[in-house]
Amino acid sequence: MTEKWRDLGPRVISAVVMLALAIGAALAGPFWFAVLVSVATGLMVWELVRMHEPRFVMLPEITASVTVAVVFTTYPLLLGILALYAIGATAVFALLLTLAVKRDQLYFAPYVLAILLTGNLLAGMSLAAPKTVFLLLAIVIVTDVAGYFAGKSFGGPKFWPRISPKKTWSGIVAGWVASGVVGALAVMTGHVGPLFIATAIFMSFGSQMGDIVESALKRRAGVKDSSGLIPGHGGVLDRFDGVIGASLVLFIYMVT
Repeated sequence: MTEKWRDLGPRVISAVVMLALAIGAALAGPFWFAVLVSVATGLMVWELVRMHEPRFVMLPEITASVTVAVVFTTYPLLLGILALYAIGATAVFALLLTLAVKRDQLYFAPYVLAILLTGNLLAGMSLAAPKTVFLLLAIVIVTDVAGYFAGKSFGGPKFWPRISPKKTWSGIVAGWVASGVVGALAVMTGHVGPLFIATAIFMSFGSQMGDIVESALKRRAGVKDSSGLIPGHGGVLDRFDGVIGASLVLFIYMVT
């Protein structure tokens, strides 16, 4: 493999893992999928806390454990009138985490809240709308794959060179187009309404911004990867940052 395509492997692995999660949402049942999502959410919070407070040895482990418990116990509430209470409990927990982390609180607070809400949303959708989980992950995957190949093939002006020097406008737009196609296919199946085509494009942009925001956080923390949990491929956040951004857009779509 040439130097130009050397980072293709991690992207393929990410796509395979996300597809496995989508299939798991349909086959394993909502309980085990919620367990998996809760653990993944805990690991992402663990990585984020480690980046911001490496001095406190036990803080990441404690916060990760509590995160798993919070997500797993509150996600069913998102399906009914108690949704606001679930979101409120999540926000309070995010605030407590922020108070424990002294460094870059302004950047840490919204990101940790986004991680927690993403965990709640994915776990909740496994109960109410498992097909939507698959749709979400499909949009994240095609955004990444289309953007990667278009960026490598066509190049062109950089999207945000100071934060993410590898992203190009050609890759960004290719991700939007590919996601629009996925949205159109979903509309054709009758699973969603016509408005979802535009929503899919916004979800694609959300996925791209999720990647850029995580890159910015890593730069501030002075680290290359969120962790070494996935040997040779960084951490859980590195592989699922796009899911966070896309999930928040999907959440807005679902409540409006």
